[in-house]
Amino acid sequence: MNFSIKRMLLLACFAGSLFFVVGCEQEGPAERAGERVDESMEKAGEKIEQAGENIQDSAD
Repeated sequence: MNFSIKRMLLLACFAGSLFFVVGCEQEGPAERAGERVDESMEKAGEKIEQAGENIQDSAD
């Protein structure tokens, strides 16, 4: 490979890595909303599990 091609390839890899790192650091409104949905679903799952245990205990 030619030196300039290697240099351009290295620069492109560095720029891509930089954009990836910068994009991962910032938390946008969609990510925050997704986290809230995840938390709500987790809480709902715990309540459903508890309700199932209560029903099972009542059946015994």
